[in-house]
Amino acid sequence: MASLADKFSGNLRSERLRRKLSQESLAAKAGLSVSYISMLERGQRTPPLDTLESLAKALSVPAVSLLG
Repeated sequence: MASLADKFSGNLRSERLRRKLSQESLAAKAGLSVSYISMLERGQRTPPLDTLESLAKALSVPAVSLLG
């Protein structure tokens, strides 16, 4: 069974690619660094709730969809 962190990293990448956004453009929209987006997508970091919310807003999805 995949961990919540693994689900998040996969969902983040999938949503970004579905919207045809580069890591650079997602980082700019969410107010984060490109390297941090990369680490999130590779599962090397897990975001605090406020960052999760920023990413969800930048992707125009409910925050819970990045976790499920």
